[in-house]
Amino acid sequence: MVQWFKTMTTNAYIHGVKESGWARLEGRLWQRDYYEHVIRDSADHERIFVYVESNPSHWARDHENPLKP
Repeated sequence: MVQWFKTMTTNAYIHGVKESGWARLEGRLWQRDYYEHVIRDSADHERIFVYVESNPSHWARDHENPLKP
């Protein structure tokens, strides 16, 4: 299911770039080494929620951030 979603969104993006003048991204559309995780219980959900909520505060130190000073 997830692979289908990634394939369809990538194809839609390529079509949008070619046919609708969307901006071309430098690099990949999907993050390298991205993996899926099924949330199985409330503790799992809480851990993931905290990670997602706090993640932007780490971007300035991310070595892959092109805007990093």
